[in-house]
Amino acid sequence: MSDKKDGLNICLMNDSFPPVIDGVANTVLNYAEIINSELGKATVVTPEYPGVQDNFPFPVVRYTSMSITEKICSYRMGYPFSARKLDSLTSSGFDIIHSHCPFASMVMARVLRIKTGLPLVMTYHTKFDIDIRRALPTKMMQDQAIKMLVANISAADEVWTVSEGARQNLLSIGYEETEGRQIRIMENGVDFPRGRANPDDVEFLRSELGLTGHPVFLFVGRLLWYKGIKHILESLKILDERGVDFRMMFVGDGADREEIEAYTEELKLTDKCVFTGAIYDREELRVYYTAGDLFIFPSLYDTNGIVVREAAACGVPSVLIKGSCAAEGITNRRTGILTDDDPAAIAAELEYAASHLDEVHQMGDHAMNEVYMSWEDSVKNAYARYGEIIANCRDGKTSNQETDLQVDFFSGISRMTDAVQRFRSIPAVSAIRETNHRSIAKRRAKKEEKKKLDETSSGTNE
Repeated sequence: MSDKKDGLNICLMNDSFPPVIDGVANTVLNYAEIINSELGKATVVTPEYPGVQDNFPFPVVRYTSMSITEKICSYRMGYPFSARKLDSLTSSGFDIIHSHCPFASMVMARVLRIKTGLPLVMTYHTKFDIDIRRALPTKMMQDQAIKMLVANISAADEVWTVSEGARQNLLSIGYEETEGRQIRIMENGVDFPRGRANPDDVEFLRSELGLTGHPVFLFVGRLLWYKGIKHILESLKILDERGVDFRMMFVGDGADREEIEAYTEELKLTDKCVFTGAIYDREELRVYYTAGDLFIFPSLYDTNGIVVREAAACGVPSVLIKGSCAAEGITNRRTGILTDDDPAAIAAELEYAASHLDEVHQMGDHAMNEVYMSWEDSVKNAYARYGEIIANCRDGKTSNQETDLQVDFFSGISRMTDAVQRFRSIPAVSAIRETNHRSIAKRRAKKEEKKKLDETSSGTNE
């Protein structure tokens, strides 16, 4: 362990980072900000992105990347063998390496560990076997890719997952626990404060989007079919045929958005569904969450469901699939609603919610107080464990053993990264942020104009 009095020096590695953003990039960003501001020092190591300016309160080290995947998904594939970068990182005085991605970042982390002898932690965030089986054409290729993935993860001194469901998924694809190598669950947090957004802002947004006077259902996240969105739309169709009043708000963007909107039109739900696009301003996003009565998240893919915790932070309960990772920690009809993985079952719960909004809002209050976890608490838990891992490494209680890094292993990882990242991206923040800001400014201007008109009308009446 470092002798520095200002805390540990942490190396955080991930394949995605702003201007490209996803849930894992958001995790790394919060780790870096909180460690750097409150606990010690953090450096983020990530692939380079042309023209990016890293104006963060912590160091960001970019290594060589290739544009093979950029046109498809805004990701750049990292090339983790830069001798110059590795030499620089070797002399950075790190105490521990923490990789958040099992592809290029983990490969680079393993090389850095060989050069430094530092302990290495790997967090498994995503059910990558699903991505791999979607990305590669044959079962033989899929099985081999998953085998290499597990081997890469297994090289870590300690493996974390973000939920019990993620742990079970990792075990199911071949990771082996031993008495001295148990997977540790380290939950992610939420960067929202506990509490609803400003009521005036919420009411203005509801009015702006035509939601006032209706029960409002909500989805926030990447618009991808495997998030359970088809189940959402088909359950809404059932409600519509029964004459149930509702409005549905989809907040987000993604590769399947065009198909999803087309299916919405095919089901004749366009008048009742609003697609807002991605909202990256966090305070503005709190307004969108608070504008909903009930969050719908029937995803079996997600391992943690940070969006469920974000909704809870804003006092909004969720409809979740029984047994899913996102449903972990949720008590049925107290902090959320648990249902079967079936559109008819989801529709039944939504119909109940639409006519029992007071009970739904009470569930939201319970969720706010019982489900919420801040990023500060989450990162401090991880930071405390870092110290224990470093001490174990110092005492020789570590699995820090590497064989020669095989060329075919690394070339396989590179090909797999190319294929998998096609299914794990959303557009670059920088490409959307300007439009997003214009939209926010427009709404605020309308709000001010309405306020002036109301004041004028009030003065005339007097």
